[in-house]
Amino acid sequence: MRLYLINPRNPLVSIVNVKESRWNRYRVWKPLSLMVLAGLTPPEWEISIFDENLGVPDYASMPRPDLVGITAFTSQANRAYEVAAHFRGLSVPVVMGGIHATMCLDEVMEHVDSVVTGEAEAIWPQVLRDTQVGSLKRRYDGGLAEIKDVPLARHDLLPTGYACGAVQTTRGCPLNCSFCSVTAFNGAQYRQRPIPDVVREFQLVREKRVLVVDDNLIGTRRDHIARAKDLFRALAQANLHKEWVAQVTINFADDEELLTLAARAGCRGVFIGFESPTPAGLRELGKKFNLLKSRDFRDSVKRIQRHHIMVVGSFIIGLDIDEPGIGRRIAEAASQYGVDSLNALFLTPFPGTRLWDRMKSQDRIALDAFPGDWKYYTLTFPVARYKHFSVDGIIEEMISCDRTFLSTPRILRRVWSSVWQRRQPLITLVGNLSFRKNSRLSRKVFADFKRQRGIGHDLARGM
Repeated sequence: MRLYLINPRNPLVSIVNVKESRWNRYRVWKPLSLMVLAGLTPPEWEISIFDENLGVPDYASMPRPDLVGITAFTSQANRAYEVAAHFRGLSVPVVMGGIHATMCLDEVMEHVDSVVTGEAEAIWPQVLRDTQVGSLKRRYDGGLAEIKDVPLARHDLLPTGYACGAVQTTRGCPLNCSFCSVTAFNGAQYRQRPIPDVVREFQLVREKRVLVVDDNLIGTRRDHIARAKDLFRALAQANLHKEWVAQVTINFADDEELLTLAARAGCRGVFIGFESPTPAGLRELGKKFNLLKSRDFRDSVKRIQRHHIMVVGSFIIGLDIDEPGIGRRIAEAASQYGVDSLNALFLTPFPGTRLWDRMKSQDRIALDAFPGDWKYYTLTFPVARYKHFSVDGIIEEMISCDRTFLSTPRILRRVWSSVWQRRQPLITLVGNLSFRKNSRLSRKVFADFKRQRGIGHDLARGM
């Protein structure tokens, strides 16, 4: 039996076009969920994983599979349906899973033979058995997987060409922010894989650099932090010679022992969601965790950086509380906090979030010609109606944010700070220049976007 597992691309996402810039290799994630499913697949199946971010295969010239499995975020849905149509035209059954399939079940079922909702690990062996006997069901509900039973991913099935490997150590997030669908998909309970399994997975990764894909590596409670310390001790003891980056909350800065152990274990950078420079903005997003302890963000960032760990700050533009000038205000806040890089994104309502429910009830989903418009749900296009901005206005805010933060004098100051603190200045320089190049490419993309939508399109209407 032959199985194809496919991660579809979205050509509108410039950072995955590795042929345009070789530095984009450092921002392409491996399709870890497909690698995990491959680890659950019995040996009688011949498995191939195709990640279209590294290039679209010539499917027509390939041997006909017995089953095709596709995973997709919302922004990949259109391409997923194209791939599904190709194989269904060959009478090959297609099953689709992932967060979009879970949140938009009825739509997805129109395009594939079977849908897996929730986390697929528990139900995947049944999907394969049903395929073998010709009784594939229309829907399977995976629910929440027993995380201790999640197998080691098949890292051997992907080709070389990635700059970073990928590992997951936890699932679930108790924060339940209004704009994020992680809690709806992975649950509010913070679930942790056994530490020996995580160490073994790190050992299987061929790349020196690793992306830890957890939505929050360290958690929020004392027992979560204690587990993170144990993990870092085990990784350091294993002497893996790996460098890794992860997503964490700002409380990462609160524990000196945690920071010391993380650095010793190979942590070289963290992504932190600051989201808004104002308390009112954080309350609007439900990001109340960042409001605790009357925190000094600049001091928190400095404490992390003293351990030679880089900090990338993420912010959102387009909140109801935001007014003209927010782009520059975010850039100034990020500079004041002292982050090494800034990732600014448009407020984007995704299916399954409270933000989606609110904006939909208020008729504020501007790009709603689905499934065609899903391709714009990348966080890099304005897809909603924003309270204080027209489409031109909010795009100008994004351009202003990038132009301010990525000016040559500010980049040089960050590089000098990185040199002074022995925090990988070359990566700081290359990362900032890569962000600036993609920002300039985005201006053309924005122009094309507005032209394709039309000046009179409803999106251009402010509120």
